[in-house]
Amino acid sequence: MKKLSQAQRKRSPDGHVLVRTRLVHLMLNWLAFSVCYPLCNLLAAQQVQRSLAIELDAAIPFLPWMAVPYASSGLLFTLVFFLVRDNEQLLVVSRRLLLVTVAGCLVFAAVPAQFGAVRPDVADGIPATLYQWLDIVDRPYNQCPSLHVAYCVIIWLALRSLCRDTVRALLGAWLMLVAASTLFTWQHHVVDVVSGLLLGAAAAWAIRPGAARRTTVSFYYAIAAGLVVLVGVVPLHSWIAAYAAVSLLLVAAAYATRRSDFLAKRLGRHPLRAWLLFWPYLAGYRLTWALVRIRERGRPAFVQHAPGFWSGRRLTNVEARALPRGCHVIDLSGELPETALLRHTHYLHFPLLDLQAPRPSQLRVVLAALARLRDAGHPVYIHCAMGYSRSRLISRLHLRRKQRCPSRSIS
Repeated sequence: MKKLSQAQRKRSPDGHVLVRTRLVHLMLNWLAFSVCYPLCNLLAAQQVQRSLAIELDAAIPFLPWMAVPYASSGLLFTLVFFLVRDNEQLLVVSRRLLLVTVAGCLVFAAVPAQFGAVRPDVADGIPATLYQWLDIVDRPYNQCPSLHVAYCVIIWLALRSLCRDTVRALLGAWLMLVAASTLFTWQHHVVDVVSGLLLGAAAAWAIRPGAARRTTVSFYYAIAAGLVVLVGVVPLHSWIAAYAAVSLLLVAAAYATRRSDFLAKRLGRHPLRAWLLFWPYLAGYRLTWALVRIRERGRPAFVQHAPGFWSGRRLTNVEARALPRGCHVIDLSGELPETALLRHTHYLHFPLLDLQAPRPSQLRVVLAALARLRDAGHPVYIHCAMGYSRSRLISRLHLRRKQRCPSRSIS
């Protein structure tokens, strides 16, 4: 068998890289749950709780053995990350579960509720052990919506197409049993189950296969905003945390609408309104840039691809002096101000969103400008924030075009 290339190993469902990716998504989801859910329990215990019980709840019996399917939810939550077959399916199920966790906990914090009846004591065998464990890890709060039910919806949507006939029927039956167990263990009311179904369906509608990669950055900024609200705004009533959450949501909206100029950087500088609205975002990039400089202090800040053509990261004034006099600068970064030494008449700015593929129209504009400068014989330095993706992409595309058409510029 031929040895697989690195790219093929990444696409392989059984490859080492994909297993590592599965673990990363699993740990990210467990971390979010481990932070948000206990915090909401703690907050609910300190507030006045309401009961969401209706008349139908009074007719639901308590069935001790239902603790078995109820407890299996954690196992299903873990296994689904290893049962999906490719990176797209993994990405979709991971984001749906993460969205359900954070959104559900935001509702818990806004509407604290408590189960309306006292669960009977259980003294028999395995059910007694499970209920003792349940009393330790869970509290009678965090009612509406039921995360158990929302998770069941997402797990079913992730695995139903991977199973056939009997296995699919057994999976569906067990997930229905898990959802029903929330009622018969007296952990949730009917309203909680219905809202859990709606939350799971909403997450499935919001994150669809085939579109997940295009919204990666905006999704995680929105999730970060939700976490800031849960950790900083609700328990601490911090205006700084509220400000940071709003700022993160604005960044998420900018990425979702692909507004590469949302920071309004002009002549290499950010206006005051950009700092007022996006200070956490801009400060985060400043810190990341400083850490990259420290980590790569033994490496050159930029590389030469051809005579008179360099690419790299945002430079300091000292590093910029190594460029030839009169070098034209193409700045692809909207997140960092241009170093003072390079803000001159030969400075061009074409902002591209970081960590997100540019539009073809944006690529054509940048490549055309780069080709014009090089065809005119000008030295050119092109850079993004860290020098990892955007500047490398444009340089690679430009050199590829020049090799194909050495006597023609880009149109």
